[in-house]
Amino acid sequence: MTDELQTIIDLIRYGASRFNAAGLTFGHSYDNALDEATQLTLHALHLPHDLPPVYGQSRITLAEKEDVLGLFLRRIEERIPAAYLTGEAWFAGLSFKTDARALVPRSPIAELIESGFEPWLGGREVRRALDLCTGSGCIAIAMAHHNPEWHVDGVDISDDALALAGENKARLHAENVRFLKSDLFGGLQGEHYDLIVTNPPYVTNAEADALPKEYSFEPELGLRAGDDGLDLALRILRDAPLHLTEDGLLICEVGESERALSRLLPELPLAWVEFKVGQMGVFVAECRDLVTYHPRIRQLADARDPATRAAAAAPAPAGLF
Repeated sequence: MTDELQTIIDLIRYGASRFNAAGLTFGHSYDNALDEATQLTLHALHLPHDLPPVYGQSRITLAEKEDVLGLFLRRIEERIPAAYLTGEAWFAGLSFKTDARALVPRSPIAELIESGFEPWLGGREVRRALDLCTGSGCIAIAMAHHNPEWHVDGVDISDDALALAGENKARLHAENVRFLKSDLFGGLQGEHYDLIVTNPPYVTNAEADALPKEYSFEPELGLRAGDDGLDLALRILRDAPLHLTEDGLLICEVGESERALSRLLPELPLAWVEFKVGQMGVFVAECRDLVTYHPRIRQLADARDPATRAAAAAPAPAGLF
């Protein structure tokens, strides 16, 4: 049956059809069968991801066809995300090494990075930025690449993720990035930032239990976040003011947990970002607003954070809350 496949475009079309027929789940870098088939085909043929369409009619050798079909078969039978099969994912215009040590880069925050975080920054100066829950390092490195005058820190609790982030730092020559091990802000005492960006785990327990097999290859640590998906986001909202400059901004992705957060904190003035494809669960918060509503945020966060319950009754640092 595959004898009739003669060109690059033949293979891409065939792969997309097989993927759709197999009922694969998409969402790791690409959201449809045609794009994934294109990614796998070009990778197997050692061709650039932005190959001009004119090359689509190029004929392929039997050995090349076997390489491509082998990747297609693994994608279908094993359900491994395409980015893990190729070892590469694109984010904010940059190629990142990708493997099972961290989630596949896919946050809509890439669009904010490429637009200079406007209009949210409003022209305010950024000298230091933080990527909390950095994973592969994609957000930290992309921020540093697009803003070479910034000093960017990226932190994560996972040694495996930090190792991958370090490899991506070397891969992309990101000299203005520093990676640190930290459980959220736990290892950042005394550090302050003009901008904190974070894509923390926000998948609810019920959603995590029902995820398709493709997601089982990613570290669960980077996905699951309690019954409403907000266990980490609330801790971030609580502690961010201690690490933001007075005029600082917090940008945080909570995905489908947006509605749950709005129900818990209806009084907190969060700006929900409108992307090219609409809202995608990313909010912007001003430091001053997080300070104003800190008592309620702290109450909610402490209830989910056993390590801080004993400190909940302690007075806040003078002059901040």
